[in-house]
Amino acid sequence: MMHPSIVSHIRQHIHPNTEDMQIFLSTLNEVSVSKGAFLLKPGTAVMHEYFVVKGCLKAYYMDAKGSKHILQFAIENWWIGDFEAFYNQGHSNLYIEAIEDAQLLAVNHDKLQDVYEDAPIFERYFRILITKAFISQQKRILSTQEKNTQERYIEFCSSYPTIEHRIANYDVANYLGVSPENLSRVRKTMKG
Repeated sequence: MMHPSIVSHIRQHIHPNTEDMQIFLSTLNEVSVSKGAFLLKPGTAVMHEYFVVKGCLKAYYMDAKGSKHILQFAIENWWIGDFEAFYNQGHSNLYIEAIEDAQLLAVNHDKLQDVYEDAPIFERYFRILITKAFISQQKRILSTQEKNTQERYIEFCSSYPTIEHRIANYDVANYLGVSPENLSRVRKTMKG
């Protein structure tokens, strides 16, 4: 029943024994989301984080003027959720939308706390993931402040090497904080 991709992902970061792995895997539930459907919307109580088995999703928020700001894309072997709301047991500020049909594994907040008690090595797993995510966010903020569009696009392609053709140009531009026209010019220059 359990997808080998989550087991492989876990083993890239930690080395749990069979019992600890079983404890964690038993808490996961399969979730399917159709292209264009929302996994999460603002105001929703956040009880789960999601591991992407198949598909592509984007997490974003809408500002007071109605402008969309993409915070994250998630493809196979990535985790996605409104992490602030999940860890603080609050309500979402984000939209999470499926760009493609997606198959996910959901972990419930309360069950995860039990896992931390029963299989503490998983606390290390999630600490490693959170640390990497924090570093990635910090790099992205600095990149936005210090780098031009071409440099940011090259970084994006490096961070998401298999995703560029799965996401619309305007979503990539939004994520980079540039206009779609500016991104198109940069892509043409790089190809030419």
